Amino acid sequence: MQFAMATSDEYQCVFEAFIKAGWTPVKLFLSSGENRQVITRALELQIPIQNSPITQTDLADLKWLKCHALVVASYQWKIPDWQSFMPYAINFHPSPLPLGRGPYPLIRAISENYTDWAITCHKINEQYDSGDILDSEPYLIDADETLESLKLKTLLSSVKLAERIATDLAVLWEAATPQKTGSYWPLWAEQERTIDFTQSITSIMRQIRAFGDIECIAVLNDLNIYVHRASSWSEAHNHAAGKVVFSSNLALVVSAVDGFVAITEWSFNEPNAVIAHLRK
Repeated sequence: MQFAMATSDEYQCVFEAFIKAGWTPVKLFLSSGENRQVITRALELQIPIQNSPITQTDLADLKWLKCHALVVASYQWKIPDWQSFMPYAINFHPSPLPLGRGPYPLIRAISENYTDWAITCHKINEQYDSGDILDSEPYLIDADETLESLKLKTLLSSVKLAERIATDLAVLWEAATPQKTGSYWPLWAEQERTIDFTQSITSIMRQIRAFGDIECIAVLNDLNIYVHRASSWSEAHNHAAGKVVFSSNLALVVSAVDGFVAITEWSFNEPNAVIAHLRK
């Protein structure tokens, strides 16, 4: 079958799974970001690439190209009504739907201590992440999970799921299950990224692991710093929560209610800027 893909570098693995299963790509729609790897792949395949959101005109063009399916994974723009243009449109969403609809559920999956998780493939309809479910691939969240490790688990699971979908799309489409009442998780607010040192070190470290490379914010001496890496230990002390009690080169030791948080990689700048490193 012929398909168009709407995705980013991160989910190129889904694109490749459909190609490996014998599907023929006809167009690539890009999510925001650089996306160098998937662009390189599209150029190798000699298919057109589009950076702007999909419109109904684009869908009409796909119909003219005899496209059978639009496959979406990690694409932030809403898909227009597609049903008069092709037989199938599906989305890979990184949560066990109907739980965790929304733009970035992995962070909350860690911060709220979920232990069972999944990536889900569903039909695209007029509401985000709410279409009938074709299939899902479950996996576990470990007690010390980080955003980066959970992303990798999700991508590995997405390949398994994509292989099944690509092999049996027509059958799975007909057997798809309507979603029950679920939950929508909006994108995080700055407050959710900001560390509260009156919390336990367990809670603080879970928050840091949940945001990973997106980075938490620590307000120290009335200045915001962006925390990329930290560790902690339990220890009784008499310091007020949130006090910098020690520094060594660029490393900072900050008091929490039941111990200390050692911030070893941080920056005054937002993520993707230069990060201060404690060198061994």
